[in-house]
Amino acid sequence: MIRRTFEAVVLASALALGVVAGFGAAPAFAKGPCETIVKACKNAGFQQKAGTSGNGINADCLAPILKGQGGIGKLPTVDQSVVQQCIDKRSAPKVAKADIPAGGVPAAGAMPVAAMAMPAGKPLPPNIVMILVDDFSLDLISKDQNILQTTMPNLAQLMKDGATFSNYFVTDSLCCPSRTSIFTGLVPHNSQVFTNNPPNGGYGAFMTAGDDGKSFALTLHAAAYATGMMGKYLNGYHADSDGVAKGWSEWAVADNGYPNFNYVLNHSGRLVKSPLHLTDELSQLGQDYVKASASEPFFLELATFSPHSPYVPPKRYASSFSDLTYPKTPAYGAVPDANAPAWLTQIPALDKKSETKMSADWLDRVRSDKGIDDMIGAIRKSLTDAGVADRTYVIFTSDNGYHMGEYNLRSGKMTPFDTDIHVPLVVVGPGIAAGKTIDKTAMNIDFYSTFAEWAGSPANPNTDGHSLAGLLRGDDAEPWRSIAFVEHRHDDGKTSNNPDKPEKSSGNPPDYVALRLPGAMYVEYQDKSGVVGYYDLAKDPYELHNIAATLSPEMKKALHDAVLANAACKGQAQCWAAQSMIP
Repeated sequence: MIRRTFEAVVLASALALGVVAGFGAAPAFAKGPCETIVKACKNAGFQQKAGTSGNGINADCLAPILKGQGGIGKLPTVDQSVVQQCIDKRSAPKVAKADIPAGGVPAAGAMPVAAMAMPAGKPLPPNIVMILVDDFSLDLISKDQNILQTTMPNLAQLMKDGATFSNYFVTDSLCCPSRTSIFTGLVPHNSQVFTNNPPNGGYGAFMTAGDDGKSFALTLHAAAYATGMMGKYLNGYHADSDGVAKGWSEWAVADNGYPNFNYVLNHSGRLVKSPLHLTDELSQLGQDYVKASASEPFFLELATFSPHSPYVPPKRYASSFSDLTYPKTPAYGAVPDANAPAWLTQIPALDKKSETKMSADWLDRVRSDKGIDDMIGAIRKSLTDAGVADRTYVIFTSDNGYHMGEYNLRSGKMTPFDTDIHVPLVVVGPGIAAGKTIDKTAMNIDFYSTFAEWAGSPANPNTDGHSLAGLLRGDDAEPWRSIAFVEHRHDDGKTSNNPDKPEKSSGNPPDYVALRLPGAMYVEYQDKSGVVGYYDLAKDPYELHNIAATLSPEMKKALHDAVLANAACKGQAQCWAAQSMIP
């Protein structure tokens, strides 16, 4: 079993008390140290049975104090000796398991600490390591100047050893909605997370919608997996107050980790600072986790903040790759045609200052990626050293893409164009042919179902995606979707602490819904203009010419019907049918 940290033992004690949401009512408190803590909670304004949204004593005060968070935020400061006495007095040898319904998903409110035991004699299911990077665009692994092999040789080797999806798309090219789709397997209109900030997004919307109870981590825990989450979780998560999310047995998560230095990690309930570049810290934590978890099935997500702005690379690479230049495509500096939407035609032409800054920023993105590549190599080596490489899936992907100068747009994302929604997906592991390219349309809502199948868990019909396991095994003949569905909400610019707040001329489209088809991109903007876009990718691979006006009435109706079906779908059956409509 995974090595138990002090924080995990503390939390196990809290769980045994029943003080963590989802494990039933707390027992009556005996007189002594625990009663002292409860009294301090009451004096601080916490109320019995108020629940996690209302300053409840058990879930919102006692449990965090037992996890070492006393004195943070509204929590009262309690002498550590009293805390330890309470832990010692109330510790129990066994933690109750969450009620697991037939679908394989633990009831909302469960917060497991360690993986459930595997049945004796049963072969271990495969391990899963997911490396999720931030704002990683395809130009960062361009064949131009041999950028991939030069800057990310370990990723290049991963691609040689496994399968690369050539048509992998995200449900929204924005951090929090995309990550929510990964965790829940839901498109944004079902997860109810549309942006990075409240009221339509961020950690707050995620929690309000109950998405924390829909995470694949709960399903993997129910399948006896140890689960590790490290790095970036969701925009708006606070390391000092929001604690460990449901379903994770190991937790090392930062909130503002974008500068990659001077960050704070919530490490299983304990706040930790490190002098290391955040990517290097995650690499070391990930290697330790692999070593500690080798005897049991485990899942590990390593989610970097790199290469997101402000593009801070490890110091050892601060001046590397200065001979590389941004790999410009015909879309770079392209003037939108007369049929382009107004938000795009209003972007001014690139100027020398903007181009110089973007070129310098791109180099720092590349340098940041070299740190990520070091992590890929180190994690794969740790799997080999632990003797589990042959039964471990390793995944590399990004939450969204990024544009830098295309269509005259300054650095940003959020558009329906391939620069932003089309990102890498590489998978290596048991049963996957080396050097394979899969051209079927994959989406970030597919991870939940894929992980569940690998773990041997029943399919969850309430998710919107489809398992990629068959395609990775080589079952290319199975019927597959023809549409990747993208939906996006306009950023109103009112939130100042949004790391992805669009800057002037970076592109801030109105609400839109889009269909990424095998040979075209179709988008309906939801503002008053009602502009529709259609780009023939066979003739116009860089999406420069909107030819929606040339479509036949029949084609227009078929595309619009597909938009309506995808925008209303809910659950695997409906969404799969909507994603399989062929206009």
